[in-house]
Amino acid sequence: MKPLPFYFEGDGITPNNSLPVLFYQQVIPPGIADAADYLEQLFITNHWTNNWRDIVLAWNHYHSSTHEVLGISKGSIKLHLGGKQGKVVEAQQGDVLILPAGVGHYSLEPDSDYEVVGGYPEGRSWDMIYDEPEKYQAAVKAIDLSLIHI
Repeated sequence: MKPLPFYFEGDGITPNNSLPVLFYQQVIPPGIADAADYLEQLFITNHWTNNWRDIVLAWNHYHSSTHEVLGISKGSIKLHLGGKQGKVVEAQQGDVLILPAGVGHYSLEPDSDYEVVGGYPEGRSWDMIYDEPEKYQAAVKAIDLSLIHI
C-alpha cells in the first residue's frame, strides 16, 4: 500500500517537519466488524501505542515530542494539516495518517459523527502546543531531537 505524502514548511508558529505526512487510504480490509479494534491492534502490532479513541481538536495544535498516528474508525473528517498555510484533507473510515512531530493539525468538523484511534511510536508521551509563537524555537529543537530516535 503506497501512501500519499504531504510536505509542509514551518511558518514561525507551526514548525511542521521535513518528513512528510503519510496518508494511507482504506487500510481496513472488507468484512472487519469493529474498525476501532482493528486499527488499535494494527497500531500496537507496529509499536504505535499509548492509544486513545476520540475526536481531533478543533483548533490548530502539534506535538513536538513525538510523531502521531491517526486512524479513522468511524465516519469521515476534514482535517486541516500543516498550520495556516497547510492543506485540507478529507479522511474516511479506514484511512490512516502518520503525522511527524511538529505538524499542525485540527478538525474542521468538530461536531460531525466520527471517531479516531490515535497512537505514538513506542508509546511515547506527547506534548500539546497550540498557536504559541513563543514556543516555536524550543519546539523546533525538540523535533530535531525526536528525529534522532526514529
